[in-house]
Amino acid sequence: MTATGANPEADLSRPAVVERLARVLGPHRVPGRFKIVADTSDFFRVDYHDVVILGQTPYLISTCEREGRFGLDDEPKHWVRRATDLDSGATVILKMVFLERFQARVGGIVFDCYRSPKKEARILDLVRGDLRFMQGRWVADAGGNVVRILDYIRGVRFDDWVLERAADHQRYFQSHLREVLVIFLELARAIAWLHEHGEKHGDIRRDHILLDRERGLCRWIDFDFDYVHHGESMAGYDLFGLGSILIFLVGGGDVTLDSLAATRPAVVDRLRPEDGHIIFKNRVASLRKVYPYLPGSLDFILRHFSQGAEIFYDHADQFLADLGAAIADLPAGDA
Repeated sequence: MTATGANPEADLSRPAVVERLARVLGPHRVPGRFKIVADTSDFFRVDYHDVVILGQTPYLISTCEREGRFGLDDEPKHWVRRATDLDSGATVILKMVFLERFQARVGGIVFDCYRSPKKEARILDLVRGDLRFMQGRWVADAGGNVVRILDYIRGVRFDDWVLERAADHQRYFQSHLREVLVIFLELARAIAWLHEHGEKHGDIRRDHILLDRERGLCRWIDFDFDYVHHGESMAGYDLFGLGSILIFLVGGGDVTLDSLAATRPAVVDRLRPEDGHIIFKNRVASLRKVYPYLPGSLDFILRHFSQGAEIFYDHADQFLADLGAAIADLPAGDA
């Protein structure tokens, strides 16, 4: 039986695929029933233990990756599947084609956002060898879908790593914040480098930074969103993403009005609407009103991302310059 999806170049018979499965899994662990799929257009039909053919390589499908933010904990992403390369035995992530569009409004600016597998494929080519970014390659499957084959990163989310160190904010400020922001500065430089090459990340979120335990560095993942900026700076939406992450990092977590009302009600009385986060109104951006030991240079940056902001960063270089100066004002910490 040949692969379904009419890929004439695959030339992978079912017996040949079974032989590869036996070599990688062991003869007693070969799935009894599975499909061989070369066209992933209907990714919902790609099941656990199916084999997807991309180029000349078969991949054994396993679990869905999952979304973990905004109340979508454990929401499966059926178009993003963990898989085993049956040639090398390596674990990879396969991203099949899933298209969606929406509008995002930030500080009165509207951005049209959409998924673009071709844009992510283009960036994978651009950043090859730059370990500040996830690595991988792409293949057009038998249906012409641009499927991205990503190296699996063994590590933890950067924001979870930060939260482990931030239970006591004053201790976090004295001992860890400088180290955290030095790491973040390098990540922001990576985004500036993308912009210099005419590309955007498109979906800058704190859960899109992984701490690679094997290499000991933080890396950006997920570049498949793009956006139209309607006359604003090309970098604008990415910069709002960087600002939102910075607010989280400086706060050692999300500092919300609800949590302050429960634990420090006197602080809530000092806050004004303009101190709120420019995207998430229940979060506080002007964190110096909560933690008065924060330096003014850091507060200056955070106010660019508050409800009261009157000016915004147009280019990543401006953000980098201010962040570098603010880091110099922080305690040296334990590092």
